Amino acid sequence: MSTDSQRSGRSLGSGLRACLFDLDGVLTRTARLHAAAWKAMFDAFLADRAREEGTEFVPFDAHTDYERYVDGRPREDGIRTFLAARGIRLPDGGDDDPVGAPTVRGLGLLKNADVVQRIAAGEVEVFDGSVDFVRRVRAAGYATAVVSSSANTPEILRVVGIESLFDARVDGNVARERGLPGKPAPDTFLAGAAELRVSPSEAVVFEDATAGVAAGQAGGFALVVGVDRSTDLTSDARARELLAHGADIVVRDLSELETPEPVNRNE
Repeated sequence: MSTDSQRSGRSLGSGLRACLFDLDGVLTRTARLHAAAWKAMFDAFLADRAREEGTEFVPFDAHTDYERYVDGRPREDGIRTFLAARGIRLPDGGDDDPVGAPTVRGLGLLKNADVVQRIAAGEVEVFDGSVDFVRRVRAAGYATAVVSSSANTPEILRVVGIESLFDARVDGNVARERGLPGKPAPDTFLAGAAELRVSPSEAVVFEDATAGVAAGQAGGFALVVGVDRSTDLTSDARARELLAHGADIVVRDLSELETPEPVNRNE
């Protein structure tokens, strides 16, 4: 099916009871914030390593490397995946590692410290059309959950004032506590569905990352909606990529979707 025809499918269909939303790039404008923090952390690490080894410094690309290796993944998985692409392997480290230590844990702490500062500085915005869609599906009786790899999800929801719109939250903190593998594994979305007491066949996943749509498809969800936030409105390259990884339909924003038929949440 062509990308254009996939984009035209604006109805979610029937038999659904719940909606599971990724956070970054679907509900909030935090992808750029995270990409900047990833770049600052990786560039500092790679520059130091290049000086020590006498090799060329190749910086982290905040667009290509971000989307390919870290977008949608748990923080430490993103670090391992990107560094592996550069032929670098670091020890995992532990909870007592200092911020910036040359371990997966230490680099993750450095990146997160930068993100926390950016959140506190007010660098988070919402996609108004998508938040309005959440309000519409809740008014229609659908249960809603946020499923994000970010450990900063509670703070972000609080800062932008939308925490009350969700019945459940499965984020990086919950995944770590329960030992859930991150996206593209389906476990966090399956946990979100379980929190809402629905089966995957009764729920829709909304994702902007290829790892996320792959997770939704692997979990057997009724529908996986890909969100194409690419800035090039003349190109369908990102939409095709989302479709290839498991999205059933692709939209630019959730405002393009019809309000689904009302459901009785007490059934």
